[in-house]
Amino acid sequence: MSEAQITRVLGIESSCDETGLALYDIQKGLLGEVLFSQIALHAPYGGVVPELASRDHVRRLPLLLEELMAQSGGQRPDAVAVTAGPGLIGALLVGVNFARALAYAWDIPVIPVHHLEGHLLAPLLNGVAPFPAVALLVSGGHTMLIEVRGLGDYVLLGETLDDAAGEAFDKAAKMLGLGYPGGPALAALAEGGDPEAFRLPRPLLDRPGMDFSFSGLKTAFRLVSLKVPEEDSVQRSHLAASFQQAVVDTLFRKCQRALQATGLKRLIVAGGVGANRALRDALQSLTADGVELCIADLAHCTDNAAMIALAGALHPEMAQPASAEFPVRARWSLVKEET
Repeated sequence: MSEAQITRVLGIESSCDETGLALYDIQKGLLGEVLFSQIALHAPYGGVVPELASRDHVRRLPLLLEELMAQSGGQRPDAVAVTAGPGLIGALLVGVNFARALAYAWDIPVIPVHHLEGHLLAPLLNGVAPFPAVALLVSGGHTMLIEVRGLGDYVLLGETLDDAAGEAFDKAAKMLGLGYPGGPALAALAEGGDPEAFRLPRPLLDRPGMDFSFSGLKTAFRLVSLKVPEEDSVQRSHLAASFQQAVVDTLFRKCQRALQATGLKRLIVAGGVGANRALRDALQSLTADGVELCIADLAHCTDNAAMIALAGALHPEMAQPASAEFPVRARWSLVKEET
């Protein structure tokens, strides 16, 4: 099948603890999507258990495919796009092998997709054309600023030197004894809290550059949290709000620097932390300076298959036979360093 003949793509996402499938048509848009979250499975362990995640993907994918086919009227795709990295290697292999089996059975090609590029392209699901732009990619595993010059042309501006912002949220939530997943739980506790109640650091804001660091903030938070009684719900709410504000301020200021350094007036916000209301509200203020804000809807900020199907549809040149071998990578750089 030639590139020009690929118009309808089945997307498969299994990089971590979400099992997703979606069908996307480049002319008609999203035709259907299904998603199963493993939150309940991993909650007793306080985090994702890779082996359990892989086994659950094996169980869920055939059932979700049946559901998606019913939802979309049984329309067959022209290609199967699948997350090939980065992520949990076992979970990725489940999705890739399922994709190759489908492609072989249907005699259609497979398109390997970079998970992070899927996040960057997610605003396109809302009909937003986000290039060129600065992109803030912020999730449990990644925090980076990228100059998006065009499709596939990404330049690194700054990245975290230690913890990702989402990871910092999760660890702070764990220190407060909150449930899993920690980020949304901490954000919920922060509702109604005073973000100025506790003085917490904004790491690296006193230095030039666009890199991030959250380990110092995490340490400062722990020291303060030890002094707040578990039964003092008001102070716990203030502490959660103060931590959230410190993260938001850091992300906001670095976005400002990136926009100023590149001269661009468009900001993409991608990844699970992009669903945080405080962050979205803060970044919305940039529109007063003429910045166009491109954020995927809440359902497509976190891991999903719609963004993978879309990315596959935009990269028909990556299509290859189901029998072809391609790498599946736990680590996979999306960007190139600026020289």
